[in-house]
Amino acid sequence: MTGFPLIRILHVRIVIFQNPKLANKTLFHSSPNQSLPSPSLSMAPPFIFPSNIQDLEEEPDDHRLYAISPIDVTSLSPSELDELVKGVVFDLSDRDLFCIEDHDVFDRVYSLVKGFSLLSPSSKYYLVETIRSNLAVLLPNVDSLARAPQSSPSNSGIDQLPLSERIAVHRNALKIYTYFLITIVLAQEPKQDTCTTSKGAGQHLKKNLWNSEAMRGRIVNLIANSLEINLLLLFGLGDTLGSYLSFISKFAFSLYENQALLKDLSTKDGLGHIIGCIATKHKRTAESCASILHLIYKFDFAVPHLVEAVAAAVKRYDDGCLAVALIREFGLTDPKDYARDSIGAENVGRFIVELADRLPRLVSTNVGFLVPHFGGESYKIRNALLGVLGKLVAKAFKDLEGDQSSKILRLRGKQAMLEILIERCKDVSAYTRSRVLQVWAELCEERAVSIGLWNELALVASGRLEDKSAIVRKSALNLLITMLQHNPFGPQLRVETFSATLEKYKEKLLVLEPARSEDDDFDNEITSGEDSHKVAPGCDVLSGESLVQLEVSANDSFLPSSQAQTQENACVPDIGNLEQIKALVASLEAGLQFSKCIASTMTILVQLLASSSVTDVENAILLLMRCRQFQIDGSDECLRKMFPLVFSQDKSIYEAVENAFVSIYIRKNPLETGRNLLNLAINSSIGDLAALECLIGSLVSKGEISHSTISALWDYFSFNVSGVEAAQSRGALSVLCMAAKSSPGILSSHSQDIIDIGFGRRAKVEPLLARTACVALERLPEEDKKKLRCYGSNVFGVLQSLVTGFWLPESIWYAAADKAISTIYSIHPAPQNFAVDMAKKSLTSVFNCTVIDETPYQVDSDGMNSSIISTSKLGRFLFVISQIALNQLVYIESCVRKVRLEKSKKDKAKCESEVADSNSNGATDGINAELGIAASDDAIIDSLSERAEKEIISSSFSDKNVIGYCAPFLSKLCRNVNVMQKYPELQASAMLALCRLMIIDADEANLQLLFTVVENAPSETVRSNCTVALGDLAVRFPNLLEPWTENMYARLRDPSTSVRKNAVLVLSHLILNDMMKVKGYIDEMAVRIEDKDKRISSLAKLFFHELSKKGNNPIYSLLPDILGRLSSQNLEEGVFYNIMQFLITSIKKDKQMEGLVEKLCNRFSGVADNKQWECIAYCLSQLTFSERGLKKLVESFKAYEHALSEDSVMDYFRAIINKCKKFAKTELKSSIEEFEEKLNKIHVERKEQDATARNALAHQKKVGNLGGAVRAKKDAGDKATDEIDAEESLDETSEVINPSESAESGLTSTVLEHVENGLEVQSPKTSRRGVSRSKIKAGKQSRIREQKNSSPIQSTLRMNRRIRFHLIVRYFFCKKIILKLLVENIEISIREINIKKLFKIFAGLPIFPCQFDSSRPPFTINEDFGNGRNNKAIKSLKEERKKGNKIDPITYNKREEKMRIFSLSRERNRDGERILFLEIESNRNYRAKVEGREGSYRESKLFLYLFRERKREEREGERRESFKEVEEEERRRKKKKKERRKKRK
Repeated sequence: MTGFPLIRILHVRIVIFQNPKLANKTLFHSSPNQSLPSPSLSMAPPFIFPSNIQDLEEEPDDHRLYAISPIDVTSLSPSELDELVKGVVFDLSDRDLFCIEDHDVFDRVYSLVKGFSLLSPSSKYYLVETIRSNLAVLLPNVDSLARAPQSSPSNSGIDQLPLSERIAVHRNALKIYTYFLITIVLAQEPKQDTCTTSKGAGQHLKKNLWNSEAMRGRIVNLIANSLEINLLLLFGLGDTLGSYLSFISKFAFSLYENQALLKDLSTKDGLGHIIGCIATKHKRTAESCASILHLIYKFDFAVPHLVEAVAAAVKRYDDGCLAVALIREFGLTDPKDYARDSIGAENVGRFIVELADRLPRLVSTNVGFLVPHFGGESYKIRNALLGVLGKLVAKAFKDLEGDQSSKILRLRGKQAMLEILIERCKDVSAYTRSRVLQVWAELCEERAVSIGLWNELALVASGRLEDKSAIVRKSALNLLITMLQHNPFGPQLRVETFSATLEKYKEKLLVLEPARSEDDDFDNEITSGEDSHKVAPGCDVLSGESLVQLEVSANDSFLPSSQAQTQENACVPDIGNLEQIKALVASLEAGLQFSKCIASTMTILVQLLASSSVTDVENAILLLMRCRQFQIDGSDECLRKMFPLVFSQDKSIYEAVENAFVSIYIRKNPLETGRNLLNLAINSSIGDLAALECLIGSLVSKGEISHSTISALWDYFSFNVSGVEAAQSRGALSVLCMAAKSSPGILSSHSQDIIDIGFGRRAKVEPLLARTACVALERLPEEDKKKLRCYGSNVFGVLQSLVTGFWLPESIWYAAADKAISTIYSIHPAPQNFAVDMAKKSLTSVFNCTVIDETPYQVDSDGMNSSIISTSKLGRFLFVISQIALNQLVYIESCVRKVRLEKSKKDKAKCESEVADSNSNGATDGINAELGIAASDDAIIDSLSERAEKEIISSSFSDKNVIGYCAPFLSKLCRNVNVMQKYPELQASAMLALCRLMIIDADEANLQLLFTVVENAPSETVRSNCTVALGDLAVRFPNLLEPWTENMYARLRDPSTSVRKNAVLVLSHLILNDMMKVKGYIDEMAVRIEDKDKRISSLAKLFFHELSKKGNNPIYSLLPDILGRLSSQNLEEGVFYNIMQFLITSIKKDKQMEGLVEKLCNRFSGVADNKQWECIAYCLSQLTFSERGLKKLVESFKAYEHALSEDSVMDYFRAIINKCKKFAKTELKSSIEEFEEKLNKIHVERKEQDATARNALAHQKKVGNLGGAVRAKKDAGDKATDEIDAEESLDETSEVINPSESAESGLTSTVLEHVENGLEVQSPKTSRRGVSRSKIKAGKQSRIREQKNSSPIQSTLRMNRRIRFHLIVRYFFCKKIILKLLVENIEISIREINIKKLFKIFAGLPIFPCQFDSSRPPFTINEDFGNGRNNKAIKSLKEERKKGNKIDPITYNKREEKMRIFSLSRERNRDGERILFLEIESNRNYRAKVEGREGSYRESKLFLYLFRERKREEREGERRESFKEVEEEERRRKKKKKERRKKRK
């Protein structure tokens, strides 16, 4: 045996000899004691790969190897199977390698491989290991064939065969071994096999021998190594080699379809080796490429493994033919295929991106095949190509090799790639725009962007911040954050610093530059310096320790302000090299431009903070934090704009704000943290202070603000820190008050410090300190408040002096007095008594005025002499009185709350005691409960509370209080128009005081005064205060303010910005808190969406955004009404479009969108103005159409058919069609196209009709005199034919005509006639069958009258509208009304067809005289009916009533444009309820009214059905009665005839 290892043979022999019974088995063809037989010199038949392993049992037609005597292994026992395996293993190991070709060995191996799953783990292991070992020994023998000599007689064994036969034997053995190993691999499951039959220790060892995953990897790698031998020697250049390679290739690619197999690293590497070797070494690139493409399109998990295989093939064989072929196939694929197969396009994109990451040089030379796909429809392919370009720019051009020309070409290629990346930032797809920004961020992280391109990229990124897509904005924000973090300009990017440094270096450059150099040369050198940066973006141009800060990349730390100031004042470093200074100047100019670009984005970032997208807010906060870190101008102010976001309902936004606040303002040093917080409190607005209070309270409760920080704040407040100013002391106390809201113990034991410092001499330097001290006293713990009540009498004296004194400035006093009075009511034991003394003292200070320089005011009051008082003091007094009254009301409510709380506690304790003693007092408690004693206690409390509130102002009691005396005076003062106009400041104070007193007791007379002032007051301060007061009154007295709702909405049109802002805030608060119903004036709020003031516009948008979250989105039901009102106003076109677009976007549900389609379509029939048609069509085009929505649009075609004549309306419908085509399914697109053709056809027809009408009108103007004569002649003819018309009207009234029945109508169909001008017109085609002679005669007479009254004008008009008007005339008493309209009103709307349809529904109604009005709905009852003008119609109705005919009463509401038809008692629903009437609205909607409730849609339809049936039954009844009379007459006649016959007999 040639080359077989001796150890392997001994191992097999030992295994077999352990069982001596095996020697006697007939399964063996040789015994161990026999010598090895020599190989047969005859050649075995060739082995051909079968399509299935069972095919080897079939006898072939040609001469090939097959299984002659296979063994049925399923019939063997496990022990016999093991013995069979041992025999086969022995033969394969003991005999030569080519014994597998012998039929006895081949048959047994085939049988075992076929039933491989039945073998035990040990048998599997020995069988597979033996076959694998033989194949491993065979492979080096193949390579030795090329060096082996020809056969000679002296050789023995296989060497005796000629070389060709030896090659055939080796080829056959290779194919057989390979086939059996591949079959075994394919038959195995991915998971490891387990055996549960053996229990012994030895069996346990055997069980662990078989590991399918490890064996699979070894087999695959062995097959891969078999491809490395000289296969051309074995197979030649014929098809045999191709079939062999195809078989192995199919095997390898089939394993790639199993995801579990690819997890094994050894198997995966072997498969990649097989694919690379077949495609590269054996030149089977096309077949391998097709198989790889199939896997890429079908199995996404195989993509990274295939990329690894292709990259490994390139590196192993140094040949990129397979990768190039794949790139070429990707490039030559039709872009439409990628658009159709999105999953395949995504897999292809992943493949080429990873391939570019692994093989950047190779892909860069072949990227030209992929670039044309940037114009394709698939955004996924474009995204992948962007990723490819990013990888190439970052990796393919790092080490440039070759000559100068090749370097230049490669740099040009890189520049072209960068230009493509810049251009793709404007891609039509948001996903592509987002992806290209992500690619740029990756390039910035890898420092692959040059300084020359840095500013251009910054401009592009800042522009994408205003992109309409949220994902693009997110990517742009992340790109700017990355650019700041990796910027090449330094850790400080202040514009002033860069400008100052740049000027100094420019001055030094001018000094060092030779005098002969000109400015143009200097510019060229600067440009060359920039180009050098572009060529080598990563290199350091400058050298020296002084330039390190400009070249180092920015990290997370930044320089303190003191250090920055030191750097600004430092001298310019001395750099002797002129070229380096020029490069430094260029870098400084680029850095200055970058700093300005980032600073210009602050406004956009503030807008993004108010975005509805959470990602916008979070990333904007992160960018602002990074900007503050690099000291960008304006970043601190913008960061304060994020404080109100702490009130956001989104938890992620709140956490982002809190984290940003902690990272920016909270430091390890307590003094530094305290300084940051007090500076925030000093410079913040009221809204920012509220947000800051929420943040500080949350951080204190979480422990983020430590006790040392609180101590540092007390040191700042107490001036224990050097250099502290009064404003900083106030800021520290303000922060402490904020912290005390969540932890009141912070202010404990510091009350005396608050009093001494807050109301001491420092308060005169910083007036707001006194107000802050009042807030601190109000937030003291209850224990400290009790101490103040007992021992702090001086506190109340200080507070009283603050209120009644004049040591505070006018601008500060009102806010301080407000807090002082509320503090008194909070900590004083008897605040009402103290407030009376304070009010009297304030009153004394007013009427004992001795100050000369203040403005005097003369007051006349009953019982008092006139005196001169100060308007300033009078205003203060009125403020104090009103503030005391308001705080007294709050105090009463708090007392009532305490009483109720105490009562509830007592009741709870009583209940617990009663439960313990329920048996003794059970009867008594039951009686008390029945008598309602507990309820009576609540009633007593309510009555006492109401009485106490009335006593604040009411003067009906014998002892009037101070406020009771002042209230009438205040009312008279506010009504004195002359005084109010003369002293506007006094008017502001007086109206504010009046509003506060009205909150306690609202008088209707004062309410009328309030609305008069809020509309006509010249001061916007007065109007603004009154607007806010109206909101408070609406909360307290909603029923009293309900009739004034329109006046409250009118404040939204105020010319003052502050008044409009307060009106928006007040109405938003009332509506969103369900304190005011959304009335029909909501369109005024919608107009504020496009207010000139951005603050008001944002508030209005916020209102509608919050309103859309309530219930079932009220905007859905309000939108049609808003549309109708706004379209009738004189709004600019852009303003209207923006408002409606914003409102429509707030509707998200598909069902509501579908309902809006129907509602908007119905509005077309209710308006006749072209502008309103255009507005409705625009709103329709902004909707999102689903399949149902499109169906409703098609079904409502008749409603907007008449409006399609307008080009603007048609354009919007075309936009709807285009929008639906983009997202429609294939089966729906045909219906959309049909609908589009129908729209175009109607549009053309309507335009032609309008053109005809305009031509007729022009013709009428030319022959106006002739028309007047014709009308006069017609009037004369009408007088002569009155009697005939009256008879016809009586006939038409008594006999009801149904236009749907051709037998009763004289006009049954229409035919088209061609006139001279080429237009098609309709003319009546009459049928006289079934019509009485009298009607024919009447028709002839009417035609004779038409001929008599005909004229050129009338004939021209009748040619286009004859059949339509004749159909209408059949239902009217007075034909001359309609005919007159036909002559005089040429531009009559086409909606007469709707009247015809409406009459079809109500066929059988006695018709009242009607006329069509183009400015009203299609069906309108004549308003002049019953006023004596239509005497002829009234006469006809009276005659009908005299005849006994039933006439249903019909009423018409002119104001609401509704027609109501009352039914008889016969119209009832299924429950027997009577349907009272049917109401028809202007938009042709109808609704039934049932007894006690509104009728449903089915009941409305039932009414129509019963109504028609009743009319039909009445007609049939009349016919039956007449027929019965005839039969009765005939019966009587026959009876008389019989009687006469009897008499004769």
